[in-house]
Amino acid sequence: MRVWERFRRVFAPRSLRLQLLSRSLFILAGLLLLIGVLQYVFMEQFMIKNKVASVQSQFFSIPLDIWLNPNIDNGRARGPFLPEASLAFVGPGDSFRIVTNNPRAGSVPRLSAEEYGEALAREQKQPHYLIVKDDKGIEQLVVLQRIAPRGRLAQISTSMGPIRDVLLSQLWTFLALAAAALGMGVAAFLPVLRRTLVPLSNMIETVEQIDAGKLDERLPVHQGQLEIDRLSRSFNRMLERLEASFETEKEAKEQMRRFIADASHELRTPLTSIHGFLEVLLRGAAQKPDQLDKALRSMYGESERLNKLVRDLLLLARLDRHPTVDLKEESLSDIVDEMEPQLRLLAGRRNVEFSVQPDVSACIDKDKIKQVLLNLFHNAVQHTDPAEGTVRVSLEQTQEEALLTVQDNGSGIPEEHVPRLFERFYRIDSSRARIYGGAGLGLSITKSIVDLHDGTIEVSSRVGEGSSFTIRLPVPTGGGQQADK
Repeated sequence: MRVWERFRRVFAPRSLRLQLLSRSLFILAGLLLLIGVLQYVFMEQFMIKNKVASVQSQFFSIPLDIWLNPNIDNGRARGPFLPEASLAFVGPGDSFRIVTNNPRAGSVPRLSAEEYGEALAREQKQPHYLIVKDDKGIEQLVVLQRIAPRGRLAQISTSMGPIRDVLLSQLWTFLALAAAALGMGVAAFLPVLRRTLVPLSNMIETVEQIDAGKLDERLPVHQGQLEIDRLSRSFNRMLERLEASFETEKEAKEQMRRFIADASHELRTPLTSIHGFLEVLLRGAAQKPDQLDKALRSMYGESERLNKLVRDLLLLARLDRHPTVDLKEESLSDIVDEMEPQLRLLAGRRNVEFSVQPDVSACIDKDKIKQVLLNLFHNAVQHTDPAEGTVRVSLEQTQEEALLTVQDNGSGIPEEHVPRLFERFYRIDSSRARIYGGAGLGLSITKSIVDLHDGTIEVSSRVGEGSSFTIRLPVPTGGGQQADK
C-alpha cells in the first residue's frame, strides 16, 4: 500500500514528473509519426518511379518493329510481352487494342483522350505515368510510352498491390521499431528524469519542513542546476525577509506589551496617590487647613506629573504614527544662546558651562531640537549634585556634521544599562526618577526626534565620573535648503 501511495504521489495527474514524461513521449511519438509518414510518402514515390523505370527499360528492350507491326491473334501476342503487366496499343483516332491481358495485373483500364494527348506531347524517352482504378476498383499503375515516329502510344499497366504490400510491410516494421524505441525511451528517460528532478524534490522536502516556527531552514543553493540554484537563492532571501519580519513583529508585540504595562503602571501611580488624598479629605481632613493644604499640593504635583506623562505619550504616539518634521536651515548657535537663560534657571545652583562655536547651522526643526536640548539638560540636572554639580553644553561643527554635547559630572551610568537607555519607560533608578517626576520617556523622545533628523545620538559614561550625550546632525551642503520629511 505504501508503494502504491508513493507511486500515486509521484505519477499523479498533476505531477511535474508525469507531465514531463508524457509530454516528452508525446513529442517523441509525434516526431516518429512524422518520420513514418515522410518515409511512407518518399518510399512510395521511390518504388513507383523505380517500377516505371523498370517498365520503361523492359519496353525499350522490345524491338520497335514488334510494336509497329504486332502479330495479334484473338488478343494474344505471339511476340514477347512484359511479365505481370498488361499491354495495350493506342493508335490514331482513339483506337485502342489490348496486346496482352495479364490476370494478375487486373483489367486493362482505358484513359481519357486528354490523358493520352498529354502523353503524346511528351518526348519519347520521358515516361508518363499515373495511378488509376479499373472497373473493379483495383489500383493500377499505368505507364504511357510514345512510339516514334508515328504518334502512337504503348500502354503498360500493372497492379499497385505488390507495391502497397511492400509499403505496408515497411510501415508495420517502422511502427514496431517506433514502439520499441518509445519503450526504450521510457526506460532510459525515467532514471534521467528522476535524477534531474532530485534538486526540485529536495526543495519540496525542505519547504514542507518550513513553517512559522522553522523559518531558519534554508534551501541548498549548489545543486548543479542553474535555474534551481537561482530559485533557491531567491527563496532563501524571501525566508530571510520573512524571518526578519516575524522577529520584528515579535519584538514590536513585546515592546507594545511592555509599553502598555509600563504606561498603565505610570498612570496608576499618580491616580492612586490622588485617590488616596481624596479619601483622606473626605474623612475629615478637609476641615483641617494644614492637612487640606498638604493634600492639595500633593494632588497638584501628582496631576502635573500625570499631565506630563500624558503629553509625552501623545508626543511618542505622534512620532510613531506620523513621523514628520519641517526641516529648515537654522543656526544651532543662536538656538543654544537663546536657551541659555532658561537652562541656567533650570540648573539652579549647579555650575553651567557653555562652549558654543559661532555660525553652526543645520537643517532642523527648531522647536524639536529645542526639546532635545531641554530633555538632555534636564536629564543631566537630575543626575548631578544640586550644589557641586556641573553641566557643560558644547556645540561645534566639522566638515560633515554638527555636534551638540551635554556633559555632566554626576553619578554616571553603569555599563550594563547603556544599551537600554533609549527604551521607553526604562529607568536606572526608579525611586529617584519618580521623585523628579521622570517616567523614562525623555531619552526615548530625544532619540526619535534625532532619528527624524537623520542624526545619531551617542552616550559615553563612567560610574562616579559623569555622563556625556552627543547629538550628531548632518550639515547642509548648500545655503537656503529646506525640506519636509
